[in-house]
Amino acid sequence: MNNNIAEVTWRWLLDPNHVMTGLLAKDGQGVAIGLAHFRDMPSPLRGATIGFLDDLFVDPSARGFGTARLLLDEIARIGRERSWPLFRWITADDTYRARTLYDRVATKTGWNTY
Repeated sequence: MNNNIAEVTWRWLLDPNHVMTGLLAKDGQGVAIGLAHFRDMPSPLRGATIGFLDDLFVDPSARGFGTARLLLDEIARIGRERSWPLFRWITADDTYRARTLYDRVATKTGWNTY
């Protein structure tokens, strides 16, 4: 990752007035094993603010133990606090393992993003 991009992202995450929020999942020893970046997003057709998940990542060595589900559940909890009617995310077609989870916790839309 470009250092400038990382610096900007950290600045956003550390700024309590910025729309970007982050979560970090740690294992029992306190080692980071997953993260999520999400934010409020206006939805003009709903006349409401919804949530948008920008990034969800779990270390490959920690996958399959429920970390991604815990991160999604925590975002949903935060979304209820923020009165989001829903939250959305985009994923690549080839993320088969992740999409298996997504199909269990959400309804896939028919939209392609370009």
